[in-house]
Amino acid sequence: MSLPPSDSPRKSMHTRTVRVEAFLREDGLWDLDAELLDVKGYDFSKHSGALHPAGLPVHKMQLRVTIDDEFTIKAAAAAYDAAPYNQNCFQIAPDYQDLVGMNLLRGFRNAVKERFGRTAGCTHMTEMSYLLPTVAIQSRAGRPRKQRDAELPNKRPFQLEGCHALRLDGEVAKEFYPEWYTGPDAEVRRE
Repeated sequence: MSLPPSDSPRKSMHTRTVRVEAFLREDGLWDLDAELLDVKGYDFSKHSGALHPAGLPVHKMQLRVTIDDEFTIKAAAAAYDAAPYNQNCFQIAPDYQDLVGMNLLRGFRNAVKERFGRTAGCTHMTEMSYLLPTVAIQSRAGRPRKQRDAELPNKRPFQLEGCHALRLDGEVAKEFYPEWYTGPDAEVRRE
């Protein structure tokens, strides 16, 4: 279900697009390629007096992390094609190699905030990195369930209790994860 139409005429002022793609590499590692793109819906004058036309990127940046099967970052690279302060923004890119060694599932967002918070990083690059854990999980979700279950026998799937739909006493757990379901009729189902 989509949002309802606006109840008032409006004009586009700013569009942020964030895209993250996951790739399984031939060497068994995974690449997560993220891109953030900001454009304005109007022309504006830059500090230099030059005109920045509507639709031309204000921000265009990419971040790639390479992870192993345990979700540990083995390599990281950041790049900028557009940023409002040009080289002053671009020069932080090599610092994002410090993502190497972090694990996407073990305190990642806090570790990123601690390492790259405020003046130690780029607000937009750091914000984009926060999407990587869930994309990494989703990139693996298409594997057949039997294959996943064989890899993690008797271990509760990590996604359970991660959101409202995946609560242990809910309908999703009852239908798809009956062995972990804790709702009112759980005992009856296990017999």
